[in-house]
Amino acid sequence: MSALAPLRHHAFRWLVAGRTINAFGNSFAAVALAFAVLDITGSASDLGLVVGTRTLLMVIFLLFGGVLADRLPKHLLMVGSNLVAALSQGAAAVLVLSHTATIPMLIGLAAVNGTAAALSMPASSALLPRTVPEEIRQQANALSRILLNSAQIFGAPIAGVVVAAVGPGWGIVVDATSFALAAGAFALLRVPQPTVTGPVERPHIFADLRTGWSEFRSREWLWVVVVGFCVSNAAWSGGVAVLGPVIASKSFGSQGWGLILGAQTAGMIIGGLIAMRLRLRRMLYFGVASCFPYALPLLALGTYPRVYVLVPCAFVAGLMIEQFGVAWETTMQEHVPADKLARVYSYDMLGSLLAMPVGEVTVGPISKLAGVETTVFGAGVLIVLAVIGMLSSRDVRTLPHKRSEPVVEPVEESLA
Repeated sequence: MSALAPLRHHAFRWLVAGRTINAFGNSFAAVALAFAVLDITGSASDLGLVVGTRTLLMVIFLLFGGVLADRLPKHLLMVGSNLVAALSQGAAAVLVLSHTATIPMLIGLAAVNGTAAALSMPASSALLPRTVPEEIRQQANALSRILLNSAQIFGAPIAGVVVAAVGPGWGIVVDATSFALAAGAFALLRVPQPTVTGPVERPHIFADLRTGWSEFRSREWLWVVVVGFCVSNAAWSGGVAVLGPVIASKSFGSQGWGLILGAQTAGMIIGGLIAMRLRLRRMLYFGVASCFPYALPLLALGTYPRVYVLVPCAFVAGLMIEQFGVAWETTMQEHVPADKLARVYSYDMLGSLLAMPVGEVTVGPISKLAGVETTVFGAGVLIVLAVIGMLSSRDVRTLPHKRSEPVVEPVEESLA
């Protein structure tokens, strides 16, 4: 089967185009916003507040986003949320470039941006399996993630150079522009709508939430992994998103940090190419077990923060975490009904992101008590323990992959 087969489908092309443009812009934001805050106050706690506020608003509105995505045309919801995000990031860029930005202002704009992301994310994830035939879904997931990571691998080092050369404000400008361009791509996205016969009575929004919750909690493999990544993401976001730039600013600088982030996404690209070809009967088990190296960059930051050590650690972490990413997306799409997928995705995203603002906001004060390096190392240990906890579930270890056998590529594919 051709690895590029999903690109023969018009809807898939527009979906991944919009998501890839967003990823390129957000790779700038990850570097630019961090150094913008550090330029204003130099405080890891302030950086944690800005980053954590965005994540907190995402958590608060994710379930609402999942319900809307199962009720409304998903591509229109994505257009609207991206336009709002473009305006919020554009305002942040103007404030930073004019040297009038304050931490409360950036926190407010981060809240708007996080809300917009919450409304878009479940729709984007649930829409992907509808853009390609079922038999090439695994390849579509892998290819989508490869393109996203490719955008980041080019974006992160360029962002480091731009921030060092002309300041963080222009990096935020790139992110704002990416949201606007992505909205245009999503506006051109069309997928067949399900055939409905007779009148359809929409339940109350809380009934929709209960249905999504029932689908979520009835699958042990699903909630066990989500709980595990709730812990892992808290440790990663606090250690990498907050303390990583702090360590970088005191040692190897923004260019080195961009190179490290780029190395991780390079590993994810290679990992996606590998995951695209895997035929495993227990794909989820393999994916979760592949998460152990996710702790390597944190352990290295806490013990020997040198670029030549962190780059290979980040590369290996990216390569292996991508095995989990493709396995998880494919497993969700195989085992969850399509008409409830956005709501289940919202519970998945909520659980995975729930502890991130806590990690981002509290890691600064914790590092003041325990030391930055000790705190980062402890975050790496926490990830290892979380993976062990996920693998303790029998459902995680034994859940079958429905398409472990080789599949035959369809003879006719849409080229429209």
